[in-house]
Amino acid sequence: MITSVTLEAAATPTAPALVLRPWRVEDVAALVEASPDPGLRCEDDGLGWVRAQERGWAAGVRFGFAVLEAAGGAAPARLVGNVVLKEVASGKASAEVGYWTAAEARGRGVAPRALEALTAWSLEAFRADGLERLELLHQVDNPASCRVAAKCGYTYDRTLASAPPAYPLDGHLHVRRAAA
Repeated sequence: MITSVTLEAAATPTAPALVLRPWRVEDVAALVEASPDPGLRCEDDGLGWVRAQERGWAAGVRFGFAVLEAAGGAAPARLVGNVVLKEVASGKASAEVGYWTAAEARGRGVAPRALEALTAWSLEAFRADGLERLELLHQVDNPASCRVAAKCGYTYDRTLASAPPAYPLDGHLHVRRAAA
């Protein structure tokens, strides 16, 4: 059973390194400030969300990572996003990945670097359990997610029909398979 993992994405010439680690209660205030989810606008909502991430890790079915931008010197790392591996099960060939980036961190390569770190870890860590394929889904009105998927080697598979109320718009399914 995986209890905790820390992943890293190297710095680029224009952006600092990223550290991906499981969510903690100490992240709640930063989560509420950074999250694009309107359902995470207060400390109680944020705490409930972090606790759900902890339960996912404990059950071994959902692995959510806070994405932190490394800071220079004594400055603390800054929360810039989230990546998650979900719907993991032994013997199941596929799982889903997801992510979001804080508004002030968009356009700096945070999402592709964090997603690539999660992807590499996922396909390696769960290969022995049968994981062969990762799926990335997003609404059709999100071209930025199409670009992130392409940068990370997720190929467009097909368009999925909407399923209101949870999925009010059609969506794109992108797939990345484990190397042979």
